[in-house]
Amino acid sequence: MPPTPASLAAVPTTWRNWLLVYIVAVGLLAGGAYTMYRHYDFSHSLDTRSYLRVAQGKFRGTSITRRYRVVVPWAAAAVAWPIKKVYTRVWPQRPQSEWPLRLAFYIVNTLVLAGAGLLMFRTCLLYGASPPAALLALAAVLCSRWAVYLAGLPMVDSLYVLVVALAFYAARSGSRAALVCCLLLGPLAKESFVFLVPWLLVFGQTAGRWPLQLMLLTAAGALTYTIRYWIDAQAGTPPAASVQNAFHHFENLRYSLQRLFSVGGAGDLFSVLGFFWLLFLLGLCDAALWRRWIAPLGWAGGTFLLLVLVHMLLSGELGRMAYLGTPVLAVGLALVLTHHPLGRWLINVQHNP
Repeated sequence: MPPTPASLAAVPTTWRNWLLVYIVAVGLLAGGAYTMYRHYDFSHSLDTRSYLRVAQGKFRGTSITRRYRVVVPWAAAAVAWPIKKVYTRVWPQRPQSEWPLRLAFYIVNTLVLAGAGLLMFRTCLLYGASPPAALLALAAVLCSRWAVYLAGLPMVDSLYVLVVALAFYAARSGSRAALVCCLLLGPLAKESFVFLVPWLLVFGQTAGRWPLQLMLLTAAGALTYTIRYWIDAQAGTPPAASVQNAFHHFENLRYSLQRLFSVGGAGDLFSVLGFFWLLFLLGLCDAALWRRWIAPLGWAGGTFLLLVLVHMLLSGELGRMAYLGTPVLAVGLALVLTHHPLGRWLINVQHNP
């Protein structure tokens, strides 16, 4: 159900409110992500090495699964250029390395993921959560193991988290700007965005009807095809190879299902919110409270989580892909804390008699 004019009017909308929450989001991310950036052994991750190569314009020999996700690597390359120039002047005797590019990835990913967090905070308010509850839900999302991982390393998932946050926010708020950004960035962010398109066509109509969505998807598809065609030419591989590679992901289904119903799989899911999961127990204590936080999410929230499950099963990375469900999980957690008496005590929400 879309928000009523009265509920929208109760939500702060000035740029100062947005800026303040965004600064908080950056602060929540930056410390842990910096530690990850400084101390991670990059030799252990094929993903990070692939994206570093993409940022350097090296497509030949780079993983066909990852070389088309160029938005974050190119942004990191642009940020790394002035960093490297300044560093060379200050310490000209130090040998060159990849660290300016790794630092640039850390900066770009932190800023992008903080933007996704801001949208989640805003979505919590639109669903009726109190600001303190929404802020605690934001902290739960951005203090996750996966938030630190995605912000601190040369990865590109931060952009896709932003895309799914835009999708859920657009469906609730009716923001056409959010819908446009989501549809234009989605195909460039990750190939699995195709699974989110039907959800947007159904629940995103509050922000834009089918003709507008299809027009934007056509434009995004044309841009994505052009970039992929150019990359294939640089890599010396036929365009059909990427299509075949996409279908190979279905081979992960058996492994993913086995892991999902294992102790390791449970640990992967627990790592998404950590001990913040325990706060959901407050929302399961009675049926009346259950309806107050489950019902508002409705079919939009439930089907969104099913799409996240599809991402998990096809990728084989259960924990990292489960993090894509945080726009829904943040709203659920914020609503629990808003409506449960103990939750209100925890966040010190005062109600007038």
